[in-house]
Parts: sequence; C-alpha cells; structure tokens
Amino acid sequence: MKGELHPYQTYSKNFILDHPYCALLLDMGLGKTLASLTAIDELLNTFEIIDNVLVVAPLSVADKTWTDEIDKWDHLNHLAFSKVLGKEKDRVAALAKTADVYIINRENVEWLVNYYGRSWPFKTVIIDELSSFKSSKSKRFKALRKVRPKMDRVIGLTGTPSPNSLLDLWPQIYLLDQGARLGKTVTSYRNKYFVPDQQNGHVVYSWRLLPGSEEAIHRNISDICVSMKANDYLKLPPRTDNVVEIELSKKGRARYKELEREYVLELEDTDVVASNAATLSNKLLQLSNGAIYDEEGNPQEVHQKKLDALEQVVEEAQGQPVLVFYQYKHDLERIQRRFKEAKVLDVSDNDIQKWNEGRIPLLLAHPQSAGHGLNLQQGGHIIAWFGLTWSLEYYQQANARLARQGQKEPVIVHHLVTKSTMDEQVMKSLQQKEQGQEALMAAVKAKIEEYRS
Repeated sequence: MKGELHPYQTYSKNFILDHPYCALLLDMGLGKTLASLTAIDELLNTFEIIDNVLVVAPLSVADKTWTDEIDKWDHLNHLAFSKVLGKEKDRVAALAKTADVYIINRENVEWLVNYYGRSWPFKTVIIDELSSFKSSKSKRFKALRKVRPKMDRVIGLTGTPSPNSLLDLWPQIYLLDQGARLGKTVTSYRNKYFVPDQQNGHVVYSWRLLPGSEEAIHRNISDICVSMKANDYLKLPPRTDNVVEIELSKKGRARYKELEREYVLELEDTDVVASNAATLSNKLLQLSNGAIYDEEGNPQEVHQKKLDALEQVVEEAQGQPVLVFYQYKHDLERIQRRFKEAKVLDVSDNDIQKWNEGRIPLLLAHPQSAGHGLNLQQGGHIIAWFGLTWSLEYYQQANARLARQGQKEPVIVHHLVTKSTMDEQVMKSLQQKEQGQEALMAAVKAKIEEYRS
C-alpha cells in the first residue's frame, strides 16, 4: 500500500529526526508506529547515520504490529526485520540475522542486556509503550539504564505517560536524557517536586506535588516531548460512557459490609480472610463482581448481579458484537458458563480476524493482554467492563481497541458498577487520574495548527 503520512505524522517523524532522544506522547490511533518507522527508514537509508534499530514493545505488539506496518507500506517493506521472541535459542538465532529492525518484547530486555554484556550493539532504540518503564525498581528499567550511555538515539512512544501520577515520569524521561531534566535519581526528583502525603513514621505511602511543581515538570520536559490528542487530528465517532448501576441484595450487602468491616467473610463451607488493606481492596472488588477466592484459592460465588447486568447489555445490543473486559479468572469462568457463545481472545488463533469479520458475538479479554496494538475496531463498537481496573493505562488502551481510527460507529462503553462498593472508588480514581494526565498532555502539546488537515 502506498504510504502517505498525515501532516501530524510528518510532524512526528521530523521531531524524531531533529531530536536524538525524544518522546511522542501520541494518543491511541495517531499512527506513532508508522511515523517512527518512516523516521528510522530515513535515518538508515536517506541520511545513513544509523546502522540498525532495536524496538522494545509489549509481546503482542512486538509479534504483530511492527512487522505488519513494515509489510503494509510500500515505502517501508524493503526494511529487513528480525523478531527476537520465543525460546532463548530462537532469540539468539534472531539476533544473528542481519536486519534493519530487531524487535524484542519488554520481558526479555534484561536477558538481552545480559546477553551482550559490555558489547551492547544497538545505538538506536525505540521503546514502544514507554510508560511500561515507569517503575525505577523494575528489572527492565534497571537493565536499560545500564546500557543507556551506549545509545545515541532513544525514542519513547506512549499515549499514557503518567497513568497514575507524575511520579511515573522520572524513569521514562531518564531513559531519554539520562537525568538532565528531572534529576539523576528518583529520590532527587521526589525531593525537588513532591512532599510526603500519607506516611507512617519513615514509611511514605503517597506523595503530593509541591505548589508550582506540575508546571515546572511540564516545562522542563517540553523540549523533548511532543503531545497530540486524537480528537484534535482525527474525525473519530462519538463515544458514550455509560454507568450501569447494580444494586446488591440485602444479603449480598451484608456480606460486603462484613468483609469490609472485619477483613473476614464467613461463607457456608469456608472463610475469606484479607490480611491487609491492599488485599482487602482486591477482595472487595472480587465480591463486587460476584465471586471471591477463599483461603484455599477456590472461587466462591456470592451473587450473579453483574452477570444479569451483562446479560441485559448483550440483549440491548440486539445481536451486535460486544467486547467484554474482565479482571479475575473466576469472572471469566462465570461469564463463560452464562454465555455459551462467548470466546476468549487468543491473538495466536486468528481471533482478531474472526472478530473483525463479525464471526464472534461476544469476545472476552483481559485489559492487560488486549491493551496494546490490537485493531478490533472493525468488529464492533460496544464495550462492557465487567470488572474495572485501577490502571488508567490499561483502561485507556483497552477502550482504544474500538474507539480508534477506522471505527465507523459511535462507541458505547458500559461500566458495570456495583453501588456503594469499591467499584465506585475505582471509577472515581480513573476519572481523577485522567484529569491529571490531560494536564500533562496539554502542557507539552504540539503547536502545529498549520499542519492540521
């Protein structure tokens, strides 16, 4: 297919060419993969200033998205690629091939760094979904940090740079500029821009921004970050967010309150014990969905209210396909028992093609496995969140499987929320996080009005 970049993609491509290290904070559907590959092609073959490139991406994206883009576009399909995936012997063989683009999943970054040791060969690195390196304690971050001085060019791509708070930014920006803008360590970053919020003695549970810090952080990174929102550049169908409120029975409400108050829930044949606040939160979310794991790890069904609500959503869809996001294994099992036509998403089994051809009426997916790089917009326009996620990143990415360029119908996102439970807290948290991220995106937003189509 002949590849003609949209003006905003050309801007992104040129931004990469002009900045040895940078981040494209592009909303889902704005074609950051195409823009990045076009820039890489020019660096390789027009300017001849790089030898090859390493792409680090989520597994499904590494396996499909990057190679599909290379094969799809006429101006890119001369690029030779090698997928460094699978078993170790397969990864070693893939590295031995001569290629322009080497693609590896982020889980194997530590292995790759250890494999090459001091002889790190990749001078240009693209980190797709840069926000997955938001933890300075993660092995993948520490591994890349070790070899960052050996890189000449680093390109970060994400639509969700601060999915939880601006604390998430430091590791991501460090991998770009090695601490030039936000400090050499996460400790210095925290001490400069934050103060402890909730703490117990010397243990700090959360941090609060100092006055003026948000603006200072945005200002400090604005020269190497370009931000674009899909609504500014794409004509997307409207999206409706619908909250389906679920009322527990008197017995169900009593059980929920018992667990919330006592950290212990006595069931007919077993008990459920929550050892701490984090575990309690997780248990309460399970109970809100209708089942809960006992002390033996066995699921115990408490109610079917959400299953009934999902059935109503499916009925109201009147035969139109519905994409359902679930959280727990027992949720999946219960949904499958109720809905015999449901199919669990398996990217290795041509399910994407089947869904987009309208052959799957009810597709079940976990937001962590279906959140990146999957184009499902041709198969349906209705989403139902059976169980909510605390992660803004997973939430936004999952919704963007249908609410993206190429979608021809208005997108409807149903949130099944059990009233007066932890579900409501998760919804509130997602909304607050989204507001914080919007501020960051706006602060570094590309001022390219003249480039708009």
